[in-house]
Amino acid sequence: MSTLQEQFTAKRQSKSLKGLGRISGRIILYFILILFFFIFAYPFYHVFILATRDYATIYTNPPPYWVGTSLVENWNTLFDKIPYHYNMFNSLGIAILATGTQVFFCTMAGFAFAKYEFRFKGVLFPFILITIMLPRFLWLIPTFQMMVVLRWTNTWLPMFVPQIGNAFGIFLMTQFIEGSVPVDLIDAARIDGLSELQILLRVGFPLSRAGIAVLGTISFVFSWNDFIYAMVMLTSEKARTIPVALSEMNLRSEGVIGPVMLGNALGLIPILAAFLFFSKQIISNMLAGSIKG
Repeated sequence: MSTLQEQFTAKRQSKSLKGLGRISGRIILYFILILFFFIFAYPFYHVFILATRDYATIYTNPPPYWVGTSLVENWNTLFDKIPYHYNMFNSLGIAILATGTQVFFCTMAGFAFAKYEFRFKGVLFPFILITIMLPRFLWLIPTFQMMVVLRWTNTWLPMFVPQIGNAFGIFLMTQFIEGSVPVDLIDAARIDGLSELQILLRVGFPLSRAGIAVLGTISFVFSWNDFIYAMVMLTSEKARTIPVALSEMNLRSEGVIGPVMLGNALGLIPILAAFLFFSKQIISNMLAGSIKG
């Protein structure tokens, strides 16, 4: 009898030790995640702090960790030096158009490469992969000459039309659709009388939402942060995007680091909103896939 009690007691102790091990493991994991959160979030926090500081207190050592009293002054300087509302409108409009067109056409091309057999497919897809390896600035001068001939400079068109068939986007969506869209479902849609475009819209797009969210996030951030092409294609002050306008402001004026930081802080808001929107789509689709699995 005592042997059975000892065995029962040993089992309870082992279970409690395992439970303590799991709890301690979770505590360590959460601690690491919180630590990394603060490490990666601090630069964003610091930008918003500097946006409320004047020139004299920005360069103090140690740096400021709390909000200052110069927010209104920086705001007035920012909007006096540059037409920031136009720049914000340009950046937002270009990023939305670039994201929407890239997502639609890259998904369409990826669906074709993944689910159709056509002539020269074996040549076209490797050629697309090769173009990913080429630096983008190599196309800058020819693209600019084309935009001048088309009279598209100082408009939104050169900022998103050349990137409609983005090679990386086509590659990403091709690889994603190959594993997420079953061929049997496409055949069933054809039997039901759907056209190829309807199959893309009703089958391809809904089943590729996680990949579309990833591509949308990358496209939005890349378009928003694009500097070289925006600087070359958009020379008018009211046609510039936020990165170019803030760079010009910083070069032309002295002691405007506070207003520049305020402009950067305001420019972070759409990026964070886009990331939260697309990340929600990614997580929801991943959870739905895991539940179905």
